[in-house]
Amino acid sequence: VQLQASGGGLVQPGGSLRLSCAASGINLDSYVVTWFRQAPGKEREGVSGISHGTTSTHYHSSVKGRFTISRDTTKNTVYLQMNNLKSEDTAVYYCAVIRTVNEEIMFRPGPYDFWGQGTQVTVSS
Repeated sequence: VQLQASGGGLVQPGGSLRLSCAASGINLDSYVVTWFRQAPGKEREGVSGISHGTTSTHYHSSVKGRFTISRDTTKNTVYLQMNNLKSEDTAVYYCAVIRTVNEEIMFRPGPYDFWGQGTQVTVSS
């Protein structure tokens, strides 16, 4: 199983980026896929998740209204569209998958089975 996270970069405040999480070895549509981020000196935190099968989506309060998570089943890829980026969004972003998870703990990193390698997002003027 491989998860390839990509799309990070340097962007000015207010800008946009789209992250991609491409999978091989598994069918992402059968998994809950969640994006996490980790800033220097901080714990890894869940940002956004999409439930398997359905298109139920979940967002951390800090990104609600700015980030959008989506699937492309034909490409076996999950995306995170990030708009109106802020300096506090600066972090390494990871995608992770799990077969099933209760919504109450979706944003906890511990239960997840597989992780991508991370992609750096830097928001700075």
